[in-house]
Amino acid sequence: MKKSLISIRDLWVEYDNTTALEGVNVDIYEDDFLGIIGPNGGGKSSLVKAIMGTTPYRGKIEFADTLRRGNHYKIGYMPQVSEFDMRFPISIREVVLSGLQTEKGFFGRYRAVDKRRADELLDKMGIAELASNPIGEVSGGQMQRALLCRAIISEPKLLILDEPTNFVDNRFEYEFYNMVRQLSDKMAIVMVSHDLGTITSVVKSILCVNRSVHRHDSNILTEEQLRNYNCPIQVLSHGHIPHTVLEHHAGDCCGKIH
Repeated sequence: MKKSLISIRDLWVEYDNTTALEGVNVDIYEDDFLGIIGPNGGGKSSLVKAIMGTTPYRGKIEFADTLRRGNHYKIGYMPQVSEFDMRFPISIREVVLSGLQTEKGFFGRYRAVDKRRADELLDKMGIAELASNPIGEVSGGQMQRALLCRAIISEPKLLILDEPTNFVDNRFEYEFYNMVRQLSDKMAIVMVSHDLGTITSVVKSILCVNRSVHRHDSNILTEEQLRNYNCPIQVLSHGHIPHTVLEHHAGDCCGKIH
């Protein structure tokens, strides 16, 4: 029997009388590599924010004891670069170390071993030479790599990635997904993405979010399932490069191809 890390029951999220999520019931399991897809405005970010406790909601979200570490949760979160204030006077190394703040507090002191760990992660990402650079002097792709280091420095049990490859080039995108696959052996992963063609070749399960939520415990969705989810038809073909074909439709869809 699968062990649940997070159990969500009858979850509702509303903004100014607009419903973002309605009656959501879903579990995130300890062995999950879950891809979240859905249209813009369909509620993907609202679901992540509810889990992270950064938006008001109605309903119940329960966390397993194995996900707790003292008064906080062993969850690593990688936000979109656009949500990060690039004018903030902080270095790339300090960005990575800030992933330990929930353990050390805002004014906590970082140990030498923490700094070594941060530098090791930056080296693995190929940006060790930028460790002392202010974040305002790096590219979006370089910042994205630093944010991944920040998300995993605390060695979480659950890693949540929000559109993780928006600002990276094709070469690092390939490297990134290889790294994420390796991380999935050590922790549960939830990844939000619009890139259906890639995400379906990486994740194990798919969560389609369009106000309501449908979980599919496979990385392949059939035509019938997508019709039931109010999504366009998706045809997956085998080949060296995974790709997706969507038929024309008038309504919302579960994602788009880049």
